[in-house]
Amino acid sequence: MSTVVSRLSRPAAVVWARRLNRLTITWNAVEGVAVIIVGIRASSISLIGWGFDSFVELVAGLVLAWRLRLEAGDADTRHAADRRAQRLIAACFAVLAAYVLAEALRDLISGDPPDGSILGIALAALSLVVMPVLARLKLQLAVALGSQAVQAEAAQTTLCALLSGAVLIGLGANLLFGWWWADPSAGLFIAVAAAYTAVRMWRADSLADTCCDVPLTDLTDDGRDAPDRGPG
Repeated sequence: MSTVVSRLSRPAAVVWARRLNRLTITWNAVEGVAVIIVGIRASSISLIGWGFDSFVELVAGLVLAWRLRLEAGDADTRHAADRRAQRLIAACFAVLAAYVLAEALRDLISGDPPDGSILGIALAALSLVVMPVLARLKLQLAVALGSQAVQAEAAQTTLCALLSGAVLIGLGANLLFGWWWADPSAGLFIAVAAAYTAVRMWRADSLADTCCDVPLTDLTDDGRDAPDRGPG
């Protein structure tokens, strides 16, 4: 698939980015509602935090949809839009980190154990299968487009996969071994990962600062590597 993506023209890459964007928005809307409902019933901060992450990712998807509408503009317009979109997504990460950190610390201090949740485990396992595939496709399209905004949303999808794994471990440990602290500990992991991603996204000036070794200045307007023009 990576070879296929690298050969896409810019218009074709934009079409694929829009399709993945719509799929992500739909997935996160459904996932967010389901996970938060299950999390509230189980009193699980890791599930609730993961559910809120789905809505943050939904916002990121809407921001990216706005960014992709600007593809008809020139390179300077696209780059400026990328920066604005990238920082909006970073701000979403920061809000998520602050909320989950506060709730996880509260649960650890109070020692209030969550209930076991088979449905929560099933949702986390499903997400752990789907999210890495979506993230990989988005990263490849980010390089093809030379887009920091697409890469930022790909990072959000990657974080969602990591969170799914943390939630799965926390819920499983609580259900199998009665380790109540595993759930808020997974919440702390979610908060730290979100905070790290927020800072990294806010400070990044190019794709080279985030996921790839292809700075935007080395890409042509169609998203491919610029040809070597030789000296002079």
